[in-house]
Amino acid sequence: MSKVLYIKANAKPEGASRTFRISDQFIKTYQQSHPEDEIITLDLSKEGIAFLKESDIADVFGPKSEESKNHPILKYAYQFIEADKYVIAEPLWNLSIPAILKGYIDYICVTGITFKYTADGPVGLCQGKKAINITARGGVYSQGPGADYEMGDRYLRTILGFLGITDFTTVSAESLDVIGNDVEAIVTQAIQKAEGIAKTF
Repeated sequence: MSKVLYIKANAKPEGASRTFRISDQFIKTYQQSHPEDEIITLDLSKEGIAFLKESDIADVFGPKSEESKNHPILKYAYQFIEADKYVIAEPLWNLSIPAILKGYIDYICVTGITFKYTADGPVGLCQGKKAINITARGGVYSQGPGADYEMGDRYLRTILGFLGITDFTTVSAESLDVIGNDVEAIVTQAIQKAEGIAKTF
């Protein structure tokens, strides 16, 4: 049995996010194809993820103990390392990820939990795991001139690779805000692609 961590990063209300239309359908299909697996949904807005404060620094970067697993911030890093698969869902905002997702990444990138330092440099402790990033974009950023400006999926791929997760797949719905485009058709196509991946993820 695998443990799946479904990370949602969008403050829009239920039903209003085009990203979540795709990712929720991915999860639904995944559940049907992997009924024995456990899925944990982590809605970052509902969790109230905030930026690290001065008082958090010593806990995040200092030594860890058994009590650390119940720490209000460190508990997210322990939850992350215990998962086998990750589904991340977020829109492309201002060429990158929403700030709340970056805040969450600062929670989970913790030395001694998700990575460690060695004589040869940092080593990720999440090897053998896999991730899919599901994102919606107003323009075209997967190819052409816009590809140089896309720093959301690129960042997630890089930071998860730092943690040892190199099996990384992307599903994107693009050009959703281009006037004249059939938004529903674009979203539907992305949902179909996500469903296909979910069956064997």
